[in-house]
Formats: sequence, structure tokens, C-alpha cells
Amino acid sequence: MKNKIKELRLEAGYTQKQLADLALVSSRTIISLETGQYNPSLLLAYRLARIFSTTVEELYCLEENLKEEDQKYEKL
Repeated sequence: MKNKIKELRLEAGYTQKQLADLALVSSRTIISLETGQYNPSLLLAYRLARIFSTTVEELYCLEENLKEEDQKYEKL
């Protein structure tokens, strides 16, 4: 799932470790989130959105991800 975590983290000047500490997760979790290898729990998504003063929908590019998902199913 596409997200803006890395972009927002860099804009805020956080290292992956600093963001992990703020979000109460491991650095590995942040790496996995940034590369799209892991989808967070709702609680973690909300926590990250609050850290960056944004919404979960904006942080996780909801509109873009929904369009991609719809297109994938249209091809079936």
C-alpha cells in the first residue's frame, strides 16, 4: 500500500529510529512501512497520522490506493 511516511518523515527531519521511538515501534517496522512491505494496524496508522498532523487517509494515499485496487479487480 502506498503511503507518505518516508516523505513526511524526511520533511520533519526525523530519522527512522526517531520516528520509531515516537510511534512506539521498532525501526524495522518503520522501514517495512516505508517500503510498503507491511500494512499497519489501525492504531499504528492513527498514531503515525497524529505524529505528522495529518489524517490516516492522507498518510496512506487512500484515494490513490482505492483506484489501484479497483483497477486490479476490473481486470479479473
